[in-house]
Amino acid sequence: MPSEKVLEAKKAKVEQLTELIKSSVSGVLVDYKGITVEEDTNLRRALREANVQYSVEKNSLLQFAFKNAGYEGFDDILKGSTAIAVSMDDQTAPARILGEFAKKNENKFFLKAGYIGNEVYDEAGVNALSKIPSREILLSQLVGSLQGPMQKLAATIQAVIDSKSEEVA
Repeated sequence: MPSEKVLEAKKAKVEQLTELIKSSVSGVLVDYKGITVEEDTNLRRALREANVQYSVEKNSLLQFAFKNAGYEGFDDILKGSTAIAVSMDDQTAPARILGEFAKKNENKFFLKAGYIGNEVYDEAGVNALSKIPSREILLSQLVGSLQGPMQKLAATIQAVIDSKSEEVA
């Protein structure tokens, strides 16, 4: 039977994880078996640069934290080695970065599940989320798609003005 001190430490950790999950906009759970220290360091660097918090946690503590945060459906997934990556501001960053890493390390690193807001995603859902470009790329694509028609409109208006000025001359 664990001592009172150990139980209090575990309760504090569950509370900390619950607050982290509640305050995040998205999170992804992964199985990280077999990656090297160098690979893990590179992954953590990429996640840090995207302001994503990444940590290895005990499954039992994560189960309590997810239940406290109001998420269901993670009990069957929380088996084996588990790490969690959460973002406070970018909904797709954890899935995108971890999905790219999983693709490079196919037999060693696996996406398990994740969430965005109150929506829980299974492995297939997280894989789909990992293919969504970043917000900045989506905004630049939007600007590019708006810019083409505007340039055509400006060229058409200029052609009409030029033809009118030729008629007057």
